[in-house]
Amino acid sequence: MENKRVAVIGGGLGALSGAIRLAKLGFSVQLFEKNPKIGGKVNEAILNGYRFDTGASLLTMPFVIEELFDFAGFKRSDYLNFVPIDPICRYFFPDGSMMDASADKAKMETAIAQLSPNDVEAYKRFLKYAERIHDLTAEIFMFTPIHEFRKLMRPQYFQTLFRLHQIDPFRTVHQSVSRFFSDPRLVQLFDRYATYNGSDPFQAPATLNIIPYIEYGLGGYYIRGGIYRLVEALETVASERGVQIYTSAEVERICHVSKRVNGIQVNGEKVDADYVLCGADAVVAHYELIDGHQHQREKVNKLEPSLSGMVFLWGIKGKHPRLAHHNIIFSSDYNTEFRQIFKHQQVPDAPTIYIAITSKADAAHAPVDGENWFVLLNMPYLAPGQMWEKEKVRMRTVVLDRLKALGFDISDRIEVEQIYTPEDFAELYASNQGSIYGVSSNSKTTAFKRLPNRSRLLKGLYFAGGSVHPGGGIPLVILSGKMAATLLAEDYASKIYKRR
Repeated sequence: MENKRVAVIGGGLGALSGAIRLAKLGFSVQLFEKNPKIGGKVNEAILNGYRFDTGASLLTMPFVIEELFDFAGFKRSDYLNFVPIDPICRYFFPDGSMMDASADKAKMETAIAQLSPNDVEAYKRFLKYAERIHDLTAEIFMFTPIHEFRKLMRPQYFQTLFRLHQIDPFRTVHQSVSRFFSDPRLVQLFDRYATYNGSDPFQAPATLNIIPYIEYGLGGYYIRGGIYRLVEALETVASERGVQIYTSAEVERICHVSKRVNGIQVNGEKVDADYVLCGADAVVAHYELIDGHQHQREKVNKLEPSLSGMVFLWGIKGKHPRLAHHNIIFSSDYNTEFRQIFKHQQVPDAPTIYIAITSKADAAHAPVDGENWFVLLNMPYLAPGQMWEKEKVRMRTVVLDRLKALGFDISDRIEVEQIYTPEDFAELYASNQGSIYGVSSNSKTTAFKRLPNRSRLLKGLYFAGGSVHPGGGIPLVILSGKMAATLLAEDYASKIYKRR
Protein backbone atom coordinates (compact mmCIF):
# COMPACT_ATOMS: atom_id res chain seq x y z
CA MET A 1 0.00 0.00 0.00
CA GLU A 2 2.44 2.59 -1.33
CA ASN A 3 2.51 5.96 0.43
CA LYS A 4 -0.68 5.18 2.37
CA ARG A 5 0.73 4.34 5.78
CA VAL A 6 -0.79 6.43 8.58
CA ALA A 7 0.37 6.51 12.20
CA VAL A 8 -2.26 7.78 14.62
CA ILE A 9 -1.16 9.19 17.98
CA GLY A 10 -3.60 8.65 20.84
CA GLY A 11 -6.78 6.66 21.32
CA GLY A 12 -9.25 9.45 22.07
CA LEU A 13 -12.45 10.01 20.10
CA GLY A 14 -10.80 12.36 17.59
CA ALA A 15 -8.04 9.87 16.82
CA LEU A 16 -10.51 6.97 16.57
CA SER A 17 -12.79 8.98 14.29
CA GLY A 18 -9.93 9.86 11.95
CA ALA A 19 -8.47 6.33 12.02
CA ILE A 20 -11.79 4.73 11.08
CA ARG A 21 -12.32 7.08 8.16
CA LEU A 22 -8.81 6.64 6.82
CA ALA A 23 -9.02 2.86 7.07
CA LYS A 24 -12.33 2.92 5.21
CA LEU A 25 -10.66 5.04 2.51
CA GLY A 26 -7.99 2.41 1.99
CA PHE A 27 -5.12 3.66 4.13
CA SER A 28 -3.03 1.34 6.28
CA VAL A 29 -3.61 2.67 9.79
CA GLN A 30 -1.78 1.99 13.05
CA LEU A 31 -2.99 3.65 16.26
CA PHE A 32 -0.82 4.07 19.36
CA GLU A 33 -2.22 4.85 22.83
CA LYS A 34 0.09 5.44 25.79
CA ASN A 35 -2.41 4.19 28.39
CA PRO A 36 -3.46 0.55 28.92
CA LYS A 37 -6.82 1.19 27.26
CA ILE A 38 -8.10 3.63 24.68
CA GLY A 39 -10.64 6.43 25.05
CA GLY A 40 -8.58 9.35 26.28
CA LYS A 41 -10.63 11.52 28.61
CA VAL A 42 -13.73 9.46 27.78
CA ASN A 43 -13.01 6.53 30.04
CA GLU A 44 -14.45 4.50 32.90
CA ALA A 45 -13.57 3.20 36.33
CA ILE A 46 -15.03 0.25 38.21
CA LEU A 47 -14.50 0.39 41.98
CA ASN A 48 -15.90 -2.37 44.21
CA GLY A 49 -19.17 -2.75 42.36
CA TYR A 50 -19.58 0.93 41.42
CA ARG A 51 -19.08 1.90 37.77
CA PHE A 52 -18.23 5.45 36.65
CA ASP A 53 -17.75 7.35 33.41
CA THR A 54 -14.68 9.45 34.18
CA GLY A 55 -15.16 12.03 31.44
CA ALA A 56 -18.10 13.23 29.36
CA SER A 57 -21.52 12.41 30.80
CA LEU A 58 -23.96 13.87 28.25
CA LEU A 59 -24.22 13.31 24.51
CA THR A 60 -25.46 15.97 22.09
CA MET A 61 -25.62 15.98 18.29
CA PRO A 62 -25.94 12.17 18.04
CA PHE A 63 -26.22 12.48 14.26
CA VAL A 64 -22.44 13.03 14.20
CA ILE A 65 -21.94 9.52 15.54
CA GLU A 66 -24.61 8.17 13.18
CA GLU A 67 -22.73 9.63 10.21
CA LEU A 68 -19.42 8.08 11.32
CA PHE A 69 -20.97 4.63 11.61
CA ASP A 70 -22.70 5.05 8.23
CA PHE A 71 -19.46 6.14 6.58
CA ALA A 72 -17.65 3.12 7.99
CA GLY A 73 -20.39 0.79 6.77
CA PHE A 74 -21.93 -0.08 10.12
CA LYS A 75 -25.30 0.47 11.80
CA ARG A 76 -25.04 2.49 14.98
CA SER A 77 -28.12 0.91 16.54
CA ASP A 78 -26.39 -2.49 16.43
CA TYR A 79 -23.79 -1.16 18.86
CA LEU A 80 -25.22 1.77 20.82
CA ASN A 81 -28.56 2.72 22.35
CA PHE A 82 -29.11 6.48 22.68
CA VAL A 83 -31.55 7.38 25.47
CA PRO A 84 -33.10 10.89 25.69
CA ILE A 85 -32.52 12.48 29.09
CA ASP A 86 -35.43 14.24 30.77
CA PRO A 87 -34.85 16.30 32.74
CA ILE A 88 -31.57 17.11 31.06
CA CYS A 89 -30.39 18.65 34.33
CA ARG A 90 -31.75 19.53 37.77
CA TYR A 91 -30.54 22.91 39.00
CA PHE A 92 -30.15 23.87 42.66
CA PHE A 93 -29.83 27.63 43.19
CA PRO A 94 -28.14 29.39 46.13
CA ASP A 95 -31.49 30.70 47.44
CA GLY A 96 -32.80 27.15 47.88
CA SER A 97 -34.97 27.06 44.75
CA MET A 98 -34.76 24.25 42.22
CA MET A 99 -35.57 23.81 38.53
CA ASP A 100 -35.67 20.91 36.07
CA ALA A 101 -34.44 21.85 32.58
CA SER A 102 -35.85 19.97 29.61
CA ALA A 103 -35.50 19.80 25.84
CA ASP A 104 -39.29 19.50 25.77
CA LYS A 105 -40.28 23.11 25.08
CA ALA A 106 -43.57 22.92 26.97
CA LYS A 107 -41.91 21.40 30.04
CA MET A 108 -39.09 23.94 29.91
CA GLU A 109 -41.47 26.88 29.64
CA THR A 110 -43.52 25.53 32.54
CA ALA A 111 -40.39 25.12 34.65
CA ILE A 112 -39.31 28.69 33.92
CA ALA A 113 -42.83 29.97 34.66
CA GLN A 114 -42.70 28.34 38.08
CA LEU A 115 -39.28 29.82 38.79
CA SER A 116 -39.62 33.24 37.18
CA PRO A 117 -42.95 33.93 35.40
CA ASN A 118 -41.72 37.14 33.80
CA ASP A 119 -38.96 35.27 31.93
CA VAL A 120 -41.01 32.76 29.95
CA GLU A 121 -41.22 35.02 26.90
CA ALA A 122 -37.55 35.90 27.40
CA TYR A 123 -36.68 32.21 27.13
CA LYS A 124 -38.61 31.88 23.87
CA ARG A 125 -36.74 34.87 22.45
CA PHE A 126 -33.42 33.56 23.73
CA LEU A 127 -33.93 30.15 22.12
CA LYS A 128 -34.78 31.78 18.78
CA TYR A 129 -31.68 33.97 19.09
CA ALA A 130 -29.51 30.93 19.88
CA GLU A 131 -31.08 29.03 16.98
CA ARG A 132 -30.19 31.88 14.63
CA ILE A 133 -26.57 31.70 15.75
CA HIS A 134 -26.66 27.95 15.17
CA ASP A 135 -28.15 28.27 11.70
CA LEU A 136 -25.57 30.87 10.68
CA THR A 137 -22.51 29.26 12.19
CA ALA A 138 -22.94 25.49 12.41
CA GLU A 139 -21.88 24.63 8.87
CA ILE A 140 -18.91 26.95 8.76
CA PHE A 141 -17.62 26.69 12.35
CA MET A 142 -18.50 23.10 13.28
CA PHE A 143 -18.40 21.18 10.01
CA THR A 144 -15.69 22.97 8.03
CA PRO A 145 -11.93 23.27 8.70
CA ILE A 146 -12.00 27.06 8.88
CA HIS A 147 -8.23 27.42 8.56
CA GLU A 148 -8.49 26.15 4.96
CA PHE A 149 -9.13 29.33 2.97
CA ARG A 150 -10.20 27.48 -0.17
CA LYS A 151 -12.98 25.73 1.76
CA LEU A 152 -14.26 28.99 3.23
CA MET A 153 -14.70 30.48 -0.22
CA ARG A 154 -17.69 28.32 -1.04
CA PRO A 155 -20.74 30.40 -2.06
CA GLN A 156 -22.96 28.93 0.68
CA TYR A 157 -20.65 30.40 3.33
CA PHE A 158 -20.79 33.95 2.05
CA GLN A 159 -24.09 34.57 3.88
CA THR A 160 -22.41 33.85 7.21
CA LEU A 161 -19.27 35.81 6.41
CA PHE A 162 -21.34 38.87 5.50
CA ARG A 163 -23.63 38.53 8.55
CA LEU A 164 -21.05 37.97 11.26
CA HIS A 165 -22.64 40.67 13.42
CA GLN A 166 -25.73 38.45 13.78
CA ILE A 167 -23.74 35.75 15.58
CA ASP A 168 -23.15 38.19 18.44
CA PRO A 169 -19.33 38.06 18.58
CA PHE A 170 -18.76 41.43 20.26
CA ARG A 171 -20.64 40.88 23.52
CA THR A 172 -19.68 38.30 26.12
CA VAL A 173 -21.90 35.35 26.95
CA HIS A 174 -22.87 37.02 30.22
CA GLN A 175 -23.65 40.38 28.62
CA SER A 176 -25.92 38.80 26.05
CA VAL A 177 -27.69 36.41 28.43
CA SER A 178 -28.31 39.32 30.81
CA ARG A 179 -30.10 41.19 28.03
CA PHE A 180 -32.74 38.47 27.86
CA PHE A 181 -33.35 37.38 31.44
CA SER A 182 -34.30 39.49 34.44
CA ASP A 183 -33.93 36.71 37.00
CA PRO A 184 -30.26 36.27 38.06
CA ARG A 185 -30.85 32.55 38.54
CA LEU A 186 -31.62 32.12 34.85
CA VAL A 187 -28.67 34.30 33.90
CA GLN A 188 -26.45 31.99 35.95
CA LEU A 189 -28.04 28.92 34.37
CA PHE A 190 -27.43 30.01 30.79
CA ASP A 191 -24.04 31.52 31.55
CA ARG A 192 -22.79 28.08 32.58
CA TYR A 193 -22.89 26.84 28.99
CA ALA A 194 -19.62 28.67 28.34
CA THR A 195 -18.00 26.04 30.55
CA TYR A 196 -19.03 23.35 28.06
CA ASN A 197 -15.89 24.24 26.11
CA GLY A 198 -13.93 25.27 29.17
CA SER A 199 -14.46 29.03 28.95
CA ASP A 200 -15.42 31.97 31.15
CA PRO A 201 -18.91 33.44 30.51
CA PHE A 202 -17.60 36.86 31.55
CA GLN A 203 -14.98 36.79 28.76
CA ALA A 204 -16.12 34.34 26.08
CA PRO A 205 -17.98 35.72 23.04
CA ALA A 206 -21.76 35.44 23.00
CA THR A 207 -21.48 33.30 19.87
CA LEU A 208 -21.13 30.43 22.35
CA ASN A 209 -24.84 30.85 23.06
CA ILE A 210 -25.16 28.32 20.26
CA ILE A 211 -24.49 25.68 22.95
CA PRO A 212 -27.79 25.92 24.86
CA TYR A 213 -29.65 25.69 21.56
CA ILE A 214 -27.84 22.44 20.76
CA GLU A 215 -28.97 21.05 24.11
CA TYR A 216 -32.51 22.44 24.34
CA GLY A 217 -33.29 22.64 20.64
CA LEU A 218 -31.71 19.34 19.57
CA GLY A 219 -31.78 17.35 22.81
CA GLY A 220 -29.44 15.67 25.27
CA TYR A 221 -28.82 11.92 25.41
CA TYR A 222 -27.26 9.19 27.47
CA ILE A 223 -25.68 6.05 26.03
CA ARG A 224 -27.14 2.94 27.61
CA GLY A 225 -24.46 1.25 29.66
CA GLY A 226 -22.40 4.44 29.97
CA ILE A 227 -20.61 6.86 27.68
CA TYR A 228 -17.59 4.54 27.49
CA ARG A 229 -19.69 2.15 25.41
CA LEU A 230 -19.07 4.65 22.58
CA VAL A 231 -15.32 4.09 22.83
CA GLU A 232 -15.78 0.33 22.83
CA ALA A 233 -18.06 0.50 19.80
CA LEU A 234 -15.61 2.67 17.86
CA GLU A 235 -12.77 0.33 18.81
CA THR A 236 -14.76 -2.56 17.35
CA VAL A 237 -15.52 -0.63 14.16
CA ALA A 238 -11.88 0.45 13.83
CA SER A 239 -10.64 -3.13 14.24
CA GLU A 240 -13.20 -4.42 11.74
CA ARG A 241 -11.97 -1.83 9.26
CA GLY A 242 -8.38 -2.99 9.74
CA VAL A 243 -6.97 -0.39 12.14
CA GLN A 244 -4.16 -1.89 14.18
CA ILE A 245 -4.49 -0.65 17.76
CA TYR A 246 -1.59 -0.71 20.21
CA THR A 247 -2.00 0.21 23.87
CA SER A 248 0.70 0.96 26.45
CA ALA A 249 2.51 2.38 23.43
CA GLU A 250 3.79 5.87 24.20
CA VAL A 251 4.72 8.05 21.25
CA GLU A 252 7.91 9.93 22.06
CA ARG A 253 8.57 11.81 18.85
CA ILE A 254 7.13 12.72 15.47
CA CYS A 255 9.93 11.97 13.02
CA HIS A 256 10.50 14.30 10.09
CA VAL A 257 13.01 15.10 7.39
CA SER A 258 13.03 18.22 5.22
CA LYS A 259 9.80 19.47 6.78
CA ARG A 260 7.90 16.27 6.02
CA VAL A 261 6.91 13.54 8.47
CA ASN A 262 8.28 10.06 7.90
CA GLY A 263 7.06 8.25 11.02
CA ILE A 264 6.94 8.28 14.79
CA GLN A 265 9.05 6.93 17.61
CA VAL A 266 7.14 4.59 19.94
CA ASN A 267 8.67 3.12 23.09
CA GLY A 268 12.12 3.81 21.67
CA GLU A 269 11.51 2.33 18.21
CA LYS A 270 10.86 4.02 14.86
CA VAL A 271 7.56 3.27 13.12
CA ASP A 272 7.65 4.36 9.50
CA ALA A 273 4.64 6.28 8.17
CA ASP A 274 3.79 8.50 5.23
CA TYR A 275 1.30 10.52 7.29
CA VAL A 276 0.75 11.19 10.98
CA LEU A 277 -2.61 11.99 12.55
CA CYS A 278 -1.97 13.39 16.02
CA GLY A 279 -4.85 13.02 18.47
CA ALA A 280 -2.73 14.18 21.39
CA ASP A 281 -3.06 17.74 22.69
CA ALA A 282 -1.63 19.88 19.89
CA VAL A 283 0.08 22.37 22.23
CA VAL A 284 1.82 19.54 24.10
CA ALA A 285 2.71 17.87 20.79
CA HIS A 286 4.58 20.98 19.63
CA TYR A 287 6.58 20.99 22.85
CA GLU A 288 7.23 17.30 23.41
CA LEU A 289 6.87 15.49 20.09
CA ILE A 290 8.16 17.90 17.43
CA ASP A 291 11.85 18.82 17.48
CA GLY A 292 12.89 22.38 16.66
CA HIS A 293 10.47 25.12 15.61
CA GLN A 294 10.93 27.16 18.78
CA HIS A 295 8.96 30.06 17.34
CA GLN A 296 5.88 27.90 16.86
CA ARG A 297 6.25 26.52 20.36
CA GLU A 298 6.22 30.01 21.79
CA LYS A 299 3.24 30.92 19.63
CA VAL A 300 1.04 28.01 20.72
CA ASN A 301 2.08 28.51 24.33
CA LYS A 302 0.33 31.90 24.26
CA LEU A 303 -3.04 30.21 23.75
CA GLU A 304 -4.96 30.22 27.02
CA PRO A 305 -5.75 26.71 28.25
CA SER A 306 -9.34 25.88 29.08
CA LEU A 307 -10.84 25.07 32.43
CA SER A 308 -9.61 22.05 34.25
CA GLY A 309 -11.49 20.20 36.94
CA MET A 310 -11.44 18.24 40.15
CA VAL A 311 -13.38 14.99 40.07
CA PHE A 312 -14.63 12.90 42.96
CA LEU A 313 -15.85 9.41 42.12
CA TRP A 314 -17.99 8.41 45.08
CA GLY A 315 -19.80 5.16 45.62
CA ILE A 316 -22.62 6.27 47.93
CA LYS A 317 -24.64 3.95 50.14
CA GLY A 318 -28.35 4.83 49.95
CA LYS A 319 -30.72 6.38 47.41
CA HIS A 320 -31.33 10.10 46.82
CA PRO A 321 -34.57 10.65 44.89
CA ARG A 322 -34.21 14.45 45.05
CA LEU A 323 -31.22 14.15 42.71
CA ALA A 324 -31.67 13.52 38.99
CA HIS A 325 -29.31 11.89 36.47
CA HIS A 326 -27.55 15.25 35.99
CA ASN A 327 -27.44 17.93 38.69
CA ILE A 328 -25.90 21.37 39.12
CA ILE A 329 -25.50 23.00 42.51
CA PHE A 330 -24.65 26.60 41.75
CA SER A 331 -22.03 28.70 43.47
CA SER A 332 -23.34 31.52 45.63
CA ASP A 333 -20.92 33.92 43.87
CA TYR A 334 -20.08 32.64 40.42
CA ASN A 335 -18.54 35.94 39.29
CA THR A 336 -15.89 35.42 41.95
CA GLU A 337 -15.67 31.73 41.04
CA PHE A 338 -14.67 32.50 37.45
CA ARG A 339 -12.45 35.39 38.43
CA GLN A 340 -10.49 33.14 40.78
CA ILE A 341 -10.23 30.40 38.15
CA PHE A 342 -9.27 32.43 35.09
CA LYS A 343 -7.77 35.67 36.38
CA HIS A 344 -5.81 34.28 39.29
CA GLN A 345 -5.51 30.53 38.48
CA GLN A 346 -6.75 29.82 41.99
CA VAL A 347 -9.00 27.08 43.29
CA PRO A 348 -12.39 28.78 43.83
CA ASP A 349 -13.64 29.19 47.37
CA ALA A 350 -17.22 28.30 46.43
CA PRO A 351 -17.19 26.14 43.28
CA THR A 352 -20.20 25.13 41.23
CA ILE A 353 -20.84 21.42 41.86
CA TYR A 354 -21.88 19.08 39.04
CA ILE A 355 -23.13 15.59 39.93
CA ALA A 356 -23.89 12.84 37.40
CA ILE A 357 -25.45 9.61 38.65
CA THR A 358 -25.67 7.06 35.84
CA SER A 359 -27.18 4.46 38.17
CA LYS A 360 -30.38 6.51 37.82
CA ALA A 361 -30.52 5.14 34.25
CA ASP A 362 -28.46 1.96 34.63
CA ALA A 363 -29.13 0.25 37.95
CA ALA A 364 -26.20 -2.13 37.40
CA HIS A 365 -23.75 0.75 37.85
CA ALA A 366 -24.13 0.59 41.61
CA PRO A 367 -25.15 -1.96 44.26
CA VAL A 368 -28.88 -2.30 44.88
CA ASP A 369 -28.74 0.08 47.85
CA GLY A 370 -26.23 2.53 46.36
CA GLU A 371 -25.55 5.22 43.77
CA ASN A 372 -22.47 6.13 41.72
CA TRP A 373 -21.74 9.86 41.98
CA PHE A 374 -19.44 11.55 39.49
CA VAL A 375 -18.77 14.96 41.06
CA LEU A 376 -17.01 17.63 39.00
CA LEU A 377 -15.81 21.06 40.13
CA ASN A 378 -14.51 23.78 37.80
CA MET A 379 -10.80 24.30 38.41
CA PRO A 380 -7.97 26.41 36.95
CA TYR A 381 -5.35 24.92 34.69
CA LEU A 382 -1.97 24.18 36.26
CA ALA A 383 0.01 27.20 37.41
CA PRO A 384 2.82 27.90 39.91
CA GLY A 385 1.89 28.02 43.58
CA GLN A 386 -1.01 25.56 43.45
CA MET A 387 -1.00 22.79 46.08
CA TRP A 388 -3.31 20.09 44.79
CA GLU A 389 -2.92 17.55 47.58
CA LYS A 390 -4.07 20.16 50.09
CA GLU A 391 -6.81 21.39 47.76
CA LYS A 392 -8.22 17.87 47.43
CA VAL A 393 -8.78 17.79 51.18
CA ARG A 394 -10.17 21.33 51.31
CA MET A 395 -12.52 20.88 48.34
CA ARG A 396 -13.78 17.57 49.68
CA THR A 397 -14.86 19.35 52.86
CA VAL A 398 -16.38 22.26 50.90
CA VAL A 399 -18.46 19.89 48.75
CA LEU A 400 -19.63 17.71 51.63
CA ASP A 401 -20.62 20.76 53.68
CA ARG A 402 -22.55 22.24 50.74
CA LEU A 403 -24.34 18.94 50.12
CA LYS A 404 -25.21 18.63 53.80
CA ALA A 405 -26.74 22.10 53.76
CA LEU A 406 -29.01 20.90 50.93
CA GLY A 407 -30.06 17.83 52.89
CA PHE A 408 -27.59 15.34 51.39
CA ASP A 409 -25.45 14.28 54.35
CA ILE A 410 -23.24 11.66 52.70
CA SER A 411 -19.95 12.02 54.59
CA ASP A 412 -20.49 8.68 56.36
CA ARG A 413 -22.02 7.00 53.31
CA ILE A 414 -19.04 7.09 50.93
CA GLU A 415 -18.05 3.46 50.36
CA VAL A 416 -15.51 4.00 47.57
CA GLU A 417 -13.63 7.09 46.49
CA GLN A 418 -11.25 8.16 43.75
CA ILE A 419 -10.12 11.76 43.16
CA TYR A 420 -8.63 13.42 40.07
CA THR A 421 -6.99 16.86 39.94
CA PRO A 422 -5.56 18.89 37.04
CA GLU A 423 -2.22 17.22 37.76
CA ASP A 424 -3.84 13.86 37.05
CA PHE A 425 -5.36 15.11 33.78
CA ALA A 426 -1.93 16.32 32.69
CA GLU A 427 -0.32 12.99 33.60
CA LEU A 428 -3.02 10.64 32.30
CA TYR A 429 -3.96 12.43 29.09
CA ALA A 430 -0.96 14.69 28.39
CA SER A 431 -3.34 17.65 28.29
CA ASN A 432 -1.87 21.15 28.17
CA GLN A 433 -1.44 22.33 31.77
CA GLY A 434 -4.10 19.88 32.88
CA SER A 435 -6.86 21.52 30.84
CA ILE A 436 -9.91 19.43 29.99
CA TYR A 437 -11.19 21.16 26.86
CA GLY A 438 -7.95 22.18 25.12
CA VAL A 439 -7.95 25.90 24.43
CA SER A 440 -10.39 28.34 26.06
CA SER A 441 -12.65 30.63 24.04
CA ASN A 442 -12.02 33.71 26.14
CA SER A 443 -11.55 36.11 23.23
CA LYS A 444 -13.56 37.26 20.25
CA THR A 445 -11.15 35.61 17.79
CA THR A 446 -10.63 32.30 19.57
CA ALA A 447 -12.38 30.29 16.86
CA PHE A 448 -9.66 31.37 14.46
CA LYS A 449 -6.82 31.02 16.99
CA ARG A 450 -7.64 27.40 17.79
CA LEU A 451 -4.98 25.25 16.15
CA PRO A 452 -5.77 23.96 12.63
CA ASN A 453 -6.37 20.36 11.60
CA ARG A 454 -3.49 20.50 9.14
CA SER A 455 0.01 21.33 10.38
CA ARG A 456 1.62 24.47 9.00
CA LEU A 457 5.06 23.20 10.07
CA LEU A 458 5.32 19.68 8.69
CA LYS A 459 3.79 18.21 5.56
CA GLY A 460 1.87 15.05 6.24
CA LEU A 461 0.97 15.98 9.83
CA TYR A 462 -2.66 16.45 10.87
CA PHE A 463 -4.39 17.10 14.19
CA ALA A 464 -7.62 15.92 15.81
CA GLY A 465 -9.01 16.27 19.32
CA GLY A 466 -10.38 18.93 21.63
CA SER A 467 -7.30 21.17 21.40
CA VAL A 468 -7.84 21.88 17.69
CA HIS A 469 -10.72 22.99 15.49
CA PRO A 470 -13.68 22.76 16.03
CA GLY A 471 -13.19 22.24 19.81
CA GLY A 472 -14.00 20.03 22.79
CA GLY A 473 -16.96 17.80 23.56
CA ILE A 474 -17.91 14.44 22.05
CA PRO A 475 -19.45 15.56 18.73
CA LEU A 476 -16.87 18.27 17.99
CA VAL A 477 -13.94 16.00 18.75
CA ILE A 478 -15.37 13.34 16.43
CA LEU A 479 -15.79 16.03 13.76
CA SER A 480 -12.15 17.07 14.22
CA GLY A 481 -11.15 13.54 13.28
CA LYS A 482 -13.35 13.74 10.21
CA MET A 483 -11.75 17.02 9.15
CA ALA A 484 -8.20 15.76 9.68
CA ALA A 485 -8.88 12.53 7.78
CA THR A 486 -10.57 14.39 4.93
CA LEU A 487 -7.67 16.82 4.56
CA LEU A 488 -5.16 13.96 4.66
CA ALA A 489 -7.05 12.01 2.01
CA GLU A 490 -7.36 15.10 -0.20
CA ASP A 491 -3.63 15.75 0.08
CA TYR A 492 -2.88 12.15 -0.85
CA ALA A 493 -5.19 12.35 -3.86
CA SER A 494 -3.58 15.62 -4.96
CA LYS A 495 -0.12 14.09 -4.61
CA ILE A 496 -1.10 11.09 -6.74
CA TYR A 497 -2.69 13.38 -9.34
CA LYS A 498 0.49 15.43 -9.64
CA ARG A 499 2.52 12.31 -10.31
CA ARG A 500 0.43 11.42 -13.32
